[in-house]
Amino acid sequence: MTAAQVAVIGAGSWGTALAKVLSDQGRPVWLWGHRPAQVAAIRQSRRNEEYLPGFVLNDQVRPVAALQEAVAGRKLVIMVVPSHVFRGVFQELVPYLDPEVYLLSAAKGIENDSLLTMTQVMAEVLGAAGRAVAQSGRPGAALGVLAGPSFAKEVAAGQPTAVTVAAQRRPAAQFFQKSLSTERFRVYTSTDVIGLELGGALKNIVAIAAGICDGLGYGTNTRAALITRGLAEITRLGVAMGATPLTFSGLGGLGDLVLTCTGDLSRNRTVGLKLGQGKTLPTILAEMQMVAEGIKTTQAAQALARRMGVEMPILEQVYRIIYQDKPCEAAVNDLLTRDVGDELSLNHA
Repeated sequence: MTAAQVAVIGAGSWGTALAKVLSDQGRPVWLWGHRPAQVAAIRQSRRNEEYLPGFVLNDQVRPVAALQEAVAGRKLVIMVVPSHVFRGVFQELVPYLDPEVYLLSAAKGIENDSLLTMTQVMAEVLGAAGRAVAQSGRPGAALGVLAGPSFAKEVAAGQPTAVTVAAQRRPAAQFFQKSLSTERFRVYTSTDVIGLELGGALKNIVAIAAGICDGLGYGTNTRAALITRGLAEITRLGVAMGATPLTFSGLGGLGDLVLTCTGDLSRNRTVGLKLGQGKTLPTILAEMQMVAEGIKTTQAAQALARRMGVEMPILEQVYRIIYQDKPCEAAVNDLLTRDVGDELSLNHA
């Protein structure tokens, strides 16, 4: 296959890692960053020391600060900006897109105001702009999502990684698969877009909870139970929204959840760890350079769960800790003293 020219929108750690992996295959990759000074520094040094230190980018990576320069004429555009700025950035670049572009979300979150996932945001913006979205083989932009256990640093280092891409049309998913696959970056396909997006977004909330338990000094029994029950919550909401249950036992569900709840590179687990140790959220955020998506996603997911009538007690307690200053110990106690029920029920927690 002739390698498609690629634009990666977002020059954080994950966007830079993807740009490195794809450019190492010999294809040009336009890497867009919103701060001209950062872009200029990457262009000059061939490094992104701010977000992905220690890695050299080859000459095929072309850092740019103008969205038109990044996306015009590109066949594949990968969105890797945080969910709270996703809509604004995407609205800006839509006028420059190829009519039959392949658009892949590698962001993990839910929009707070609309409660839409990122592919839903793209579909809405494209519709409002009068741009066609490909359906039933008809021409238009093809939308997809990338998820799975993939810390940026390990991907950039070439460590073996497996992820999943989903698109409503299988040929589009296969295009994404062929465009992203390398010997060390194994890509599976799916057509369960909503399932993969919810798995990628909600696992960050469970990771905050796991970090809280670690910070409180609980052991691996507690962490394993939390991961398992967290997965049950994610599955309940996903099924209520039309996802395939099996998705949540795959790379974008269980795989990403385990990684984010246990890995030392997890920003969301780090937030929880510091909360459990007694630090306040403003202090934690002041100490962090990169975004922990789970903080904002917790608010959106709590509203979404209530709208759908889905019981998610772990999510609810994380929400109360972050947004209502509930003590971590009290949240754990409330979880442990709830009525117990059937483990495999999709109706009750």
